Amino acid sequence: MAVNFFNNKARAAAAASSSSKPKSSEAKEETNRLQPWVEKYRPKTLDDVAAQDHTTNVLRRTLQASNLPHMLFYGPPGTGKTSTILALAKSLFGPALYRSRILELNASDERGIGIVRDKVKNFARTQLSQPTGLDAAYREQYPCPPFKIIILDEADSMTQDAQSALRRTMEQYSRITRFCLVCNYVTRVIEPLASRCSKFRFKALDNSAAGVRLANIARAENLALEDGVVDTLIRCGEGDLRRAITYLQSAARLVGATKPAGGTDGDDDAEMTDAGSAGSGPITVQSIEEIAGVIPEGVLDRLVQAMQPTRAGSAYEAVSKVITDLVADGWSATQLVGQLYRRVVFNEAVPDIQKNKIVMAFSEMDKRLLDGADEHLSILDLSLRIAGILGSS
Repeated sequence: MAVNFFNNKARAAAAASSSSKPKSSEAKEETNRLQPWVEKYRPKTLDDVAAQDHTTNVLRRTLQASNLPHMLFYGPPGTGKTSTILALAKSLFGPALYRSRILELNASDERGIGIVRDKVKNFARTQLSQPTGLDAAYREQYPCPPFKIIILDEADSMTQDAQSALRRTMEQYSRITRFCLVCNYVTRVIEPLASRCSKFRFKALDNSAAGVRLANIARAENLALEDGVVDTLIRCGEGDLRRAITYLQSAARLVGATKPAGGTDGDDDAEMTDAGSAGSGPITVQSIEEIAGVIPEGVLDRLVQAMQPTRAGSAYEAVSKVITDLVADGWSATQLVGQLYRRVVFNEAVPDIQKNKIVMAFSEMDKRLLDGADEHLSILDLSLRIAGILGSS
């Protein structure tokens, strides 16, 4: 009797747990919803890569020939370097061979000389095994060339010893292994390593290409955008499409356009959803600028007005008051330097002789901020120097 009771109880518990588990399609949809848009809309093929036509055209030819040289991708962040090589690797090997033929190491991994001698070298010298179970249709769709690819992302952060140790490995196992180095600053890659690679420069995305991609993402996510939002995203992204997409997703969350489909699971989700409970309104230019930390034009107008030469003498009091308010409000000094630079240097009313001196002051101040100088004193010094230059005849 007791055995039947416990057996029935176990069956009921198992049935309840199985019924409570989400279906595979629902789980996939939930994962897709929670995925960052940068990864969700990462290019899957070379055709999806935006505004890098020269590079993608060359890589398509190598894809057709199923042969690759060692490659060096360099350029500003967020321009598609990593996405391009990953899309190329998927087009070459397909889902079945991707994991066994690709080794990707990022800057988050330790990449000293020990890693190069151990992990990289072991993967590079491993002989290729003939893939089994692949039908003719798969081989017709994916070339599956007889080599592996090692992707070293942010290679400019590797130590000099590690880069030197990589030279011999690239030459010794080039028959079965290709290397792709990805970096922001090509000058930080040692010349013997760079000379062994075909260089591909990735330029900052032009406004039209970035605008088309952002508009497509907004359309796919059913977002309502006010006029000028895409242009604001491009301006705040400064050629970095990844940053612009992140701003767009943050703004969509801010207005409540990405609510969970099945309600809220906890207090945190409920609190975040309540931010847009009044209805998912359109994304505005102001919300994008707030997320990006853009300083309002009115605040800049006050600072520029305080720096203007006056007959009363020193502009210290007026400038100091505005700067103190700026720092108290928590505005970024780096953001202020960038916006003030565009406001002053591109002002046609300022003579070229004065602009030359002002640019030197900006460059010196930018270096100080990168070195960790005090933001309040640095901004105050910069503003007073500009005021002195504008007041000089």
